[in-house]
Amino acid sequence: MANTFSQIYLQFVFAVKGRQSLIAKENKEELHKYITGLVQNRKAKMLAVHCMPDHTHIFVGFKPIVLIADFVKEIKVESNQFITNKKWIKGKFNWQEGYGVFSYSHSHIDRVVKYVLNQEAHHHKKAFRQEYHELLEKFEIPFEEKYLFDFID
Repeated sequence: MANTFSQIYLQFVFAVKGRQSLIAKENKEELHKYITGLVQNRKAKMLAVHCMPDHTHIFVGFKPIVLIADFVKEIKVESNQFITNKKWIKGKFNWQEGYGVFSYSHSHIDRVVKYVLNQEAHHHKKAFRQEYHELLEKFEIPFEEKYLFDFID
């Protein structure tokens, strides 16, 4: 659309159904490339992506031409199909329902990119449950524990 300008940076976080560790290290690079293609097909710019065995972070420059809920739903549905078709696991792969989405200013891009790309080291110090709670609290997002991801203890 002519004369429409935007500057929207969003970090999405979503988990594997049941928080199972199903994303194998040897498949991460191929999955990162696939998810990057999905993001680009939706006219967004991938700034960083990192798939942990049980959850994924993507950080994008977002265009307001699609609803956020549609964007993340399509990424999750198509990557579900990709992982299932690749037969990386027995049976059908699924992401859990829901997701977190957090907005950042332009001045935070470098810091968030580093945070997303350094997930391996980050999770040696902090579990996903703690990380997710801290994101919700940092952004002052009210939540009820029972509606968060199904965490495996």
